[in-house]
Amino acid sequence: GAGQADDAIRGYRKTLAERERVQGPDAPEALASRTKLAGAYLAAGRLKNALPEYKRVLADAERVLGPDHLDTIAIRGSLGSAYLAAGRMAAAIQLREQAFAGYRRTLGADHLDTLASGATLAQAYLAVGRVTDATTLLRDTLARCEQALSPGDPQTEALREQLASVAGG
Repeated sequence: GAGQADDAIRGYRKTLAERERVQGPDAPEALASRTKLAGAYLAAGRLKNALPEYKRVLADAERVLGPDHLDTIAIRGSLGSAYLAAGRMAAAIQLREQAFAGYRRTLGADHLDTLASGATLAQAYLAVGRVTDATTLLRDTLARCEQALSPGDPQTEALREQLASVAGG
């Protein structure tokens, strides 16, 4: 509940302060702590805290790690999720598209992280009524999952069900 969320936030704040003090604000461990803190804010529904925290850690990660580092790509997608939760759909879709493109560029089209990113981008498309874009992306992602994963894989089955509900089949 709320008490657990508050405890998590306090814990991440304390860890972040300690890591920044000992290792500096640009240390990868400090960036990881800031990302966890932003995620805890998002999980607690505290968007007014989550959004600026994610924006700051994304800017720091882009500067320190580079735009195509996997941590930076993941943070970009998480900021997209926070924008989605806040109802800021254009920003959410832009960030999720950037994350998906980053995973494709960095890991390849068939990597599990790329496939998961494609599925979350399709959900964002659906949220704004871009059914054709969502259907196209879900079909491609499902086909890649069927090639890359074993039969009956839960991610593949979830995509199949999502596509069936979107396509009306």
